[in-house]
Amino acid sequence: MTTTAMPGVAPSHERRITTALFAAGLTTFASMYSAQALLPSLSSAFGATPARAALAVSLTTGFLALAIVPVSALSSRIGRTRVMIGSAVTSAVIGLLLPFSPSLDVLLAGRALQGLALAGVPAVAMAYLAEEIGAEGLGAAMGIYVAGTSIGGLAGRVIPAVTLDLTSWRWAEAAVSVAAAACTVWFVRGLPESRGFQARPAGIRTVLSDLGTPLRNPGLLALFGIAFVLMGAFVSVYNFLGYRLTEPPFELPATISGSVFLLYLAGTAASAAAGRLADRLGRHRMLAASVATMGLGLALTIPNHLTAVIFGVLLCTAGFFGAHTVASAWVGSMATDNRGAASSLYLFSYYLGSAIIGGAAGIAYADADWIGLAVCVATLITIAAVLLCTLATRSRQLPRHLDTTPELPARSQGA
Repeated sequence: MTTTAMPGVAPSHERRITTALFAAGLTTFASMYSAQALLPSLSSAFGATPARAALAVSLTTGFLALAIVPVSALSSRIGRTRVMIGSAVTSAVIGLLLPFSPSLDVLLAGRALQGLALAGVPAVAMAYLAEEIGAEGLGAAMGIYVAGTSIGGLAGRVIPAVTLDLTSWRWAEAAVSVAAAACTVWFVRGLPESRGFQARPAGIRTVLSDLGTPLRNPGLLALFGIAFVLMGAFVSVYNFLGYRLTEPPFELPATISGSVFLLYLAGTAASAAAGRLADRLGRHRMLAASVATMGLGLALTIPNHLTAVIFGVLLCTAGFFGAHTVASAWVGSMATDNRGAASSLYLFSYYLGSAIIGGAAGIAYADADWIGLAVCVATLITIAAVLLCTLATRSRQLPRHLDTTPELPARSQGA
């Protein structure tokens, strides 16, 4: 984890920062998605429909989305480290209490509160890194943080999935919550105090003014829409894939079906490749290829053939992460006036899509099984393609550097 220090800042200080933020990514995203592998078990334990069980994921991401903008503004007044530490500690405490939930309603309420608590890290981490680390080392530092979010999201799904074959959902949730709490301790103990932070007013008028500029930009609105529908489509596939793999005709054990989350590693590789190819070929071409890859992958999941389903999910994963990488970077180059506000709105759309669509898709799955879900996801991918067409038209009207110039990810997060 080598970084280039700002003038007067020791490399060891920057290593502490990047290591701490790596731990922050681990704990935040492990907690955020810890319920996804548990959904079939929650349905069985509480007699809940797939759509209702999926609220254990949707409420968390939904409340996180609602908190992103206000928490970001709060951090501008009271400090980045205070917000991130408070967020991580509160989330870890809630996570440790979740296995004791006496009913599904209590569990869902806890997951909603955990979503509010979690918002502080993704809303603030990128701003903290930008303030504390020099420009030459910023890309590497952000890469380490994003790697933490990716590995955390994977661990949050795999740990409970592996535990389920041995015990109940309560112990599975406890296992991942203890792991997240340990990473929180690592994060809190290692995070240095801010040196580059300067408090500024962040009243309601200032926040609304900041948000108004990107909302008047048609290109950014298209990118926000793409984030909403593609994240919703992606989370829908993984929310209900466990049901399909554990039911006829596959009837796989929970551990085996849960191992499908290892396909997230394809997303990590696709993110890096998509960024490089976007610089060479143009963002609109790479985004189009990523959306098409998602569509092809979805089509392959329809037949009741396990190899085709797994390969299809792999393509969906690679396509989604590629699209997210390109779209989030595009926000950074298009929002020349207020990148922070544009990034917050992108994240808001991203997680709101996960919450609303990821839960509502359960209705389609309940009505028509996987084919109903596939139709729902295909519609979302089609909407993304239409929005992309408007972006492609716009990109031909802009200076070429706004389409191809490399940019740091606009608060790119793991899924």
